[in-house]
Amino acid sequence: MSLFLLQAAAPTNALEMVVGGTLPTKVVLTALAGFSLFSWWIIFWKIRQFRTVQRQGDDFLDAMERAHRMEDAYKAILSLPESPYSRVFRQGINFFSELRPGALREGAAPSQGLSSAQLDSLRLVLEKEEAEERDELARGLSWLAVVGSVSPLMGLLGTVIGVMNAFLGIAATGSTNIGAVAPGVAEALITTVAGLFVAIPAVIAYNHFVSRLNLVTGELEGFSSEFIGTLAREGRV
Repeated sequence: MSLFLLQAAAPTNALEMVVGGTLPTKVVLTALAGFSLFSWWIIFWKIRQFRTVQRQGDDFLDAMERAHRMEDAYKAILSLPESPYSRVFRQGINFFSELRPGALREGAAPSQGLSSAQLDSLRLVLEKEEAEERDELARGLSWLAVVGSVSPLMGLLGTVIGVMNAFLGIAATGSTNIGAVAPGVAEALITTVAGLFVAIPAVIAYNHFVSRLNLVTGELEGFSSEFIGTLAREGRV
């Protein structure tokens, strides 16, 4: 009769195991639920951010393709909203204008080209702005990496604690019946499943966003080189 009552009271699905679980299991699952909500918030935030940057990059490149000279490009960029691409361009243009005041004004007389030291300084200014834009776009990605690496470990911790409690219960009751052991072990494994459920989307999103970040960074670096090349083609360096 006692064995029949034990089997009848045993949980039959994952939800019953969570609701009737031990305190360590509930604590681990609560922490993992918080990690999951936090990671999904970052994922949706970065999706919107990178979509916006992609649209801004397309508009920027269209404006640059229509411009024939640096002066035309500068006028076209002024009408575009702020973006990583326009900020790099404006930083380069502003630095060049400081070195050669009035050189970009319409009808301005040809000015002396930049010296080697000034050209190196211009490259450093562009590289600094590129690094700042990369750091801004990378915000939040480190947290996805943390969630992706810590969540499985937390799930494993809950499993180990659960298995320990199950074996302590066996030692206390002296029963080795599979019907008495299985519910405790199954409950312990729930935290491992939850940890993987939280970690897998975070890891996938992290790798995807890093690839998108590298793509944007490569475009910014390519534009900086093209910016200097345009100055050279127009005899400004």
